[in-house]
Amino acid sequence: MALRLHAFSQTFAGVGPTVTTVTDSLASRLLILNSVDFKRQFRAACGYAELGMAAESIAELNAIEDEYQHRPEVLQLRLHHLMRKKQWSRALTISRRLCRAAPDASAGFLHAGFCLHQIGRTREAKEVLLRGPTALLKEPMYYYNMGCYEVLLGNLKDARVHLQISFKMDSSFRDLAKRDPDLRPLHATL
Repeated sequence: MALRLHAFSQTFAGVGPTVTTVTDSLASRLLILNSVDFKRQFRAACGYAELGMAAESIAELNAIEDEYQHRPEVLQLRLHHLMRKKQWSRALTISRRLCRAAPDASAGFLHAGFCLHQIGRTREAKEVLLRGPTALLKEPMYYYNMGCYEVLLGNLKDARVHLQISFKMDSSFRDLAKRDPDLRPLHATL
């Protein structure tokens, strides 16, 4: 499971963009807002997260005015902290809020699915992804997670199809899959 968390959290650490890349992208969206305090607090929260200073990052997030607490970038950074602490139920709640705040974006749906899987509700995780936005179809993580869920649900043929698509989209997922305990039944064929 640690491998899956690492892979899933790639938007904040590991094989994908760094926290700086993601938070710069999120912070760039703030230019349309007029609140100087919000911009400063969110950028500070992102900076602390990049430095691994979770308590300080969360404190900055908590200090943001209520009217901005449901913005996708705030929810996503808060979710990052909860997932790092493996607080799956709380992270699921925030993921669902993120799905409502940004229904056309893939992040909330990927996170919600992963959280459901982590609390033993893999069938529901698959359903969340299937009901998600079409943006998911551009994400190798969507296909990777669907592959994992299909293996755990006993659908090995479907799992192979999903995993092959993820590998074609991003070859680093093949190496990850070879070490993923959820994919053990397929390790010999990866």
